[in-house]
Amino acid sequence: MCGILGLFDPSGLAPLSPAFTAALDRLKRRGPDDSGTWQDEHVQLGHRRLAIVDLSPAGHQPMESCDHRYMIVFNGEIYNHRELRARLSPRNGWRGSSDTETLIEAYRTFGVDCLAHLNGMFAFAIWDRTERTLFLARDRIGVKPLYYSQRNGQFGFASRPGALTTLLNEGGLQIDADALRVYLELGYIPSPLSFHRDMRKLAPGHYLLVNSRGTRCVRYWDFRPIAPDPSLNSRPEGDLVEELEALIQSAVKTRLLSDVPLGAFLSGGVDSALVVAAMTSAGVHLPKTFTIGFNEQAFDEGPAAAAAARHLGVDHIHETLDVNSLLELLPTYAEEFDEPFSDSSAFATMAVARLARRHVTVALSGDGADEFFGGYHYYPLIGKLAPFTRLRPSLKAAAMRLLRSVPWHRAKLMAGAMNATDTVALFNYLRSVSKDYRPLVTDDILTSTSSSESWWAQFAASFAMDLPAAETAMRLDAGFTLPELFLQKVDVATMAFSLEARCPLTDYRLVEWAMRLPLRYKLRDGQTKYLLKKALSRHLPVEQVYRPKMGFGVPIARWLRGPLRGWAHELIHDDALMSSLPLDRQRVRELLRQQSSGERESHPLLWSVLMLLCFVRQHGSRAALPSMSYREVA
Repeated sequence: MCGILGLFDPSGLAPLSPAFTAALDRLKRRGPDDSGTWQDEHVQLGHRRLAIVDLSPAGHQPMESCDHRYMIVFNGEIYNHRELRARLSPRNGWRGSSDTETLIEAYRTFGVDCLAHLNGMFAFAIWDRTERTLFLARDRIGVKPLYYSQRNGQFGFASRPGALTTLLNEGGLQIDADALRVYLELGYIPSPLSFHRDMRKLAPGHYLLVNSRGTRCVRYWDFRPIAPDPSLNSRPEGDLVEELEALIQSAVKTRLLSDVPLGAFLSGGVDSALVVAAMTSAGVHLPKTFTIGFNEQAFDEGPAAAAAARHLGVDHIHETLDVNSLLELLPTYAEEFDEPFSDSSAFATMAVARLARRHVTVALSGDGADEFFGGYHYYPLIGKLAPFTRLRPSLKAAAMRLLRSVPWHRAKLMAGAMNATDTVALFNYLRSVSKDYRPLVTDDILTSTSSSESWWAQFAASFAMDLPAAETAMRLDAGFTLPELFLQKVDVATMAFSLEARCPLTDYRLVEWAMRLPLRYKLRDGQTKYLLKKALSRHLPVEQVYRPKMGFGVPIARWLRGPLRGWAHELIHDDALMSSLPLDRQRVRELLRQQSSGERESHPLLWSVLMLLCFVRQHGSRAALPSMSYREVA
């Protein structure tokens, strides 16, 4: 796990500038163990290393291939690199045991087709000194981020946008209008968009080829056309559970590759418990597991996690906090999320990463299972609501009028959902933080940009035919929400404490298997993650497996009426700040009024606005954070 940085100019580059050094320093938390740079007349490469595999100097980057033709900077892990080595023959043998060396020799042997041989999480760049071509790639699911920018004849890339803006000496914040609009609809920015104009994020499963002739972007892996296999409906359920368990155990076993201490996050849920069970099955003796619990019962998964730990036989490490103590992480949150990002569960993720880093350098997580196996509550709901999208307009209008007349806010939200014309529009409505609010961006932005719904629709155009509505929703989440919201959160929150997070349930072999699995094995009789829970029932008591799902949440609504109320009011009533953004300030201030008065829980959209304002202010010279103690005073 590391941070990478680079600059390419076909017309030639001067020696490394102070901006390059400063940009590499922005990645220090991603790689505190080592730093390196390399350049020739056209390319500059930088690397910050968090040493995980081969801790010796043989793992130093930037790294040269055995024939001196290629140079690489690499962020991530290639889990099957030992198996891959058996097929490679570097000149004069292997210099060390790092997966970086394996990766560059795989590229020397297979070229761009090396990607088909990799099982891992990665973002890397390889410079071909002979062809003067830069090759960049991002892993299939999008566990690792990679940003790039082209301007003034130069091509720059980095693990984080903050490093890239520093490298390119951006003169002030230039906001991408499409990203701004989509952010205020979803609460995050999906690839290929970036919040910065003229910057893009490489999408999962894609690579770039860059040279003096231009840039070519290619998708090398795609789960979208994979159709559910109806023949699996006739297979014995027990056989499918066995197959699923074998895939999970293989995914976990490959991710145990490490020369440093390794553990796992353990909540009270299905996904992390399956990962930990697979660790013990793979022979890990008393793996260390980590949970953050809270004094407030409504947010506390501690007891459920402790019960799972007892049954799984692990060395469980638990820290109990007051939820308000998470506010102390607000400065780190604002510093590390160098694009606007509104998922408040990042606070809790940072807290458990901080705890884990005191004991280990690598932690396995359960991310990915919800999107591939039907874990979210709105999947069954979409299945029930989808038929209403096909109603005659007159019937739909009558039903919506009836729902809107009911003095219950959920009924009004349901009316908004019924307004959707197809499954993609319905999903967009349910997944959005903006729901039935009027757009917050100004009219000129609305007319010149694309909505989040249009991004979903473009992605869904390549789906297998005749998917059930709930399956369509899962694939949309898998393509956008998982990599650009949840995996982004995990990457930034763990890297803030120099902790490597690995996500076995995003293994591409498991993903492809899940795409072929019929919906009845994901959702059945109102039960989510049907087959996963069957698998976990082999390891935990039934009452633990089928307990209600509990999110990794924090009390944003309460904070905004309590310790953060003054800060929120000051940000939103900062006329100079508001005038720097194309927002309807009256609509923004109405959100704050509704939340403060208790008239409506507007906090999902309000928090998105506050994180936007915080980011924009922090990008300038003014303090973005509240000048207060972050602990709530009773």
